[in-house]
Amino acid sequence: MTWHTVIEQSELANGQRAFYDLDDGTRVAVFNLNGDYAAIESMCTHAMFELDDAPIEGDNIICPLHGAQFCIKTGKVCSAPAYEDLKTYPVRVFEGHIQIQDEA
Repeated sequence: MTWHTVIEQSELANGQRAFYDLDDGTRVAVFNLNGDYAAIESMCTHAMFELDDAPIEGDNIICPLHGAQFCIKTGKVCSAPAYEDLKTYPVRVFEGHIQIQDEA
């Protein structure tokens, strides 16, 4: 398993997100939720629609295409029309950098 540096911790303010593209083409969104960091695949599982600019409400991200909601912290579906959870990634802060871990 490999850790990838996404962004410096000081550059990801509360409520913001940053992105990292894995070697397999998967786009991962990393969020700062009140000092807690979470990372999810940035693609709705319902219609394969990018979530890069999707609105956030509390700890949920809302797909702008059909309104499916997912918990950013767990990837779990919170409302239809999606029924498949989002993939999540381990996140850590290492030497001032936010990093995600993939399975490769």
